[in-house]
Amino acid sequence: MRLLAVTVSLGAALLVMTTANSYAAGGDAIFKKSCASCHYTDGPAKEKTIADQLAKKGPELFYAGSKFQKAWLAAWLQNPKPIRPMKYNSLTEKNKGDHPKSSAGDAAALTDFLMGLTSPEVKAGVIKPAESPQAKAIFNKKMPCTGCHEFSLKGELHGGKSGPSLVGVSKRLNPDWIYAYLANIKVFKPVRDMPDFSSALSPKEMENVAAYLATFE
Repeated sequence: MRLLAVTVSLGAALLVMTTANSYAAGGDAIFKKSCASCHYTDGPAKEKTIADQLAKKGPELFYAGSKFQKAWLAAWLQNPKPIRPMKYNSLTEKNKGDHPKSSAGDAAALTDFLMGLTSPEVKAGVIKPAESPQAKAIFNKKMPCTGCHEFSLKGELHGGKSGPSLVGVSKRLNPDWIYAYLANIKVFKPVRDMPDFSSALSPKEMENVAAYLATFE
């Protein structure tokens, strides 16, 4: 009986793995057909010059599995809402919010594929969402993040619009990725407008800021 139970358990596990792998493979095909004209998934980052950056039509996704939370990604692909107030690579043109929608099946396959794209720079379990006066002061004053990023305060939107919105970060982003991004931004974006935080903040300060951002609703 024990041997039978083990066999059944192994069979069920293999079925789950096979199903997940088939979803990911299907997602790869869907991505190449529908998404690859705007996003790339082969890393590390390709852009080396400003011209390279301006030539991109959408964000790179070679570390999507380390960056996003799976439930959020699956839901967003079916009903995409603008993350950036402004059009990608523009400071003057508003984001039209015209990202294509995916069916539930395609979204599931794309999510499995994208969540498989991870970066070794992101270490799991480093950051737990938490507020702190120190992080709040860094966010608002020492490193004026609010000049570029929109955020919600008591139900009202504040901040700039040139960078990605920070509204809903607690559900959208992996806290460990936020820290890795702050600590070693050049790995993810060699060409960027955002400051190099590693030269301005201590590791502990970056941990506090990442934990603080991870609380944003």
